[in-house]
Amino acid sequence: MAKYTKEDIKQIVKDKGVKYIRLQFTDILGTIKNVEIPLSQLDKALDNKMMFDGSSIEGFVRIEESDMYLQPDLDTFVIFPWTAEKGKVARLICDIVNPDGTPFAGDPRSNLKRVLANMEELGFTSFNLGPEPEFFLFKLDEKGNPTLELNDDGGYFDLAPTDLGENCRRDIVLELEEMGFEIEASHHEVAPGQHEIDFKYANAVEACDNIQTFKLVVKTIARKHGLHATFMPKPLFGVNGSGMHANLSLFSGNKNVFFDESADLQLSETARQFMAGIMKHAKAFTAVTNPLVNSYKRLVPGYEAPCYIAWSARNRSPLIRIPASRGLSTRIELRSVDPSANPYLALAVLLEAGLDGIRNGLTPPAPVDRNIYVMNSAELKENGIDSLPGSLLEALAYLEEDEVIKSALGEHIYSNFKEAKEIEYDMFRTAVHPWERDQYIKMY
Repeated sequence: MAKYTKEDIKQIVKDKGVKYIRLQFTDILGTIKNVEIPLSQLDKALDNKMMFDGSSIEGFVRIEESDMYLQPDLDTFVIFPWTAEKGKVARLICDIVNPDGTPFAGDPRSNLKRVLANMEELGFTSFNLGPEPEFFLFKLDEKGNPTLELNDDGGYFDLAPTDLGENCRRDIVLELEEMGFEIEASHHEVAPGQHEIDFKYANAVEACDNIQTFKLVVKTIARKHGLHATFMPKPLFGVNGSGMHANLSLFSGNKNVFFDESADLQLSETARQFMAGIMKHAKAFTAVTNPLVNSYKRLVPGYEAPCYIAWSARNRSPLIRIPASRGLSTRIELRSVDPSANPYLALAVLLEAGLDGIRNGLTPPAPVDRNIYVMNSAELKENGIDSLPGSLLEALAYLEEDEVIKSALGEHIYSNFKEAKEIEYDMFRTAVHPWERDQYIKMY
């Protein structure tokens, strides 16, 4: 991430002909929000004096305490390359602060910083994330609305002409690179119409900023190609859903504390304790890392998504995999997270779960190197393998009982998140779905 001063930003805006600035933030449900200002208001924004009405944002505040300030993170300044034709637009990601200058408890980005402070008290300096977000591309209809018609018949690592999304994916990568992203891989995924673009790991806050920016770029460039990009976890029945595998590592200074050259698998005791914390709290944090009713259509056997709480250095069926790289690249790959998650909240709960394992010296169970998908219920029980929640409602019930994960969210975010998700589940529960009509309308 580049380092900018106020003077740097004002000079770049002048030199590059920027006309508008978007002050961007994320609500509790993970939706990107922004306040667009003309250049005449730039000084006011850079001095942290830009106010907005927080009562209009999902889960923020009541109307009688609505005044909030947008505090830009100067290092997040970037010009959107695709806006050049109509007057360039730049972006600053903001933290939300109260009128007295304290961090707003309902701001997911500020909340993540609070949890990172807990990490620093234990002597660690950086929590890093390397995300692997997947998405589908669907054709738009003549009115510009998304259809369920895919634009290709490609499969894993296919190339054109089978992968007709290749041009769109390439343009997405080019835009991201122009904005400073270091792209590590870009390829077609297993299902038709499904794609993955991986970018370099970063510290927790920067990585979450990158995920939100990535989603915005993918959707914007897809539309320029007459396509709709969706990060919905399971848009189609019978094919793989979209995940966002999270590669997690913990550092103290320049040292990756998950690496121990002399240990079994060269995996340190700290790494094992962190992993044990992740496994202990997995049922509860799944409500946050897989926050949609639809998320649980992906977490089923048979489509490569994990649904069993286990770990392995060899196979890809458990919740946690340990990739082969060692040294500074030693990491824990959590495979359950999906791209509909609010990244700031997801990283907060994952970090707190891992830190709980370290604080309490937890020990993970033995690794499971067999294909868990082919195990029967007796074999699962014999190996002590539990399952992730089967629905959003079940996950919310586990979350309600887990004080560690609730503390990672804070009371404000937890209560508003829980209320919103209970409403979402109840709307799903009471709706009549096409499957029901197909099954029952003629029979009964």
